[in-house]
Amino acid sequence: MTARILIIEDEALVAMELRYVLEDLGHEVVGTAADARTARNLVRETEVDLALVDIHLSDGATGVDLGRELGQELGVSVLFMTANPGMVRNGVAGTIGVLSKPADERAVQTAVDYALRRRTGQPIEYAPPGLQLFG
Repeated sequence: MTARILIIEDEALVAMELRYVLEDLGHEVVGTAADARTARNLVRETEVDLALVDIHLSDGATGVDLGRELGQELGVSVLFMTANPGMVRNGVAGTIGVLSKPADERAVQTAVDYALRRRTGQPIEYAPPGLQLFG
């Protein structure tokens, strides 16, 4: 299953590595954004199935609010990817869960697959290891 994925990450090397992993898996990366404003613009300009969102972006700790907005208001499936998973310990309305960074290619693959299956209503037997689900 291929998807249109937006990477919201302010560390260029992390975003580039994530792009390569996702493209190797057959997904289309529709763009990368280092701040909330750029991310919002990209979502309004193109169709996005899944956003991988860091919590700390170049404009501050705006990822949590951005994730909530994308998930609840704009219909995008959202997975947080952060080195600080405790910041979303209690969950974020409208989002799926959090994957701790650094994450290896297999962890990214299984988390993205889970999120896409959930988005399309396909049966899901279990959550992949490393992905902390929200309520």
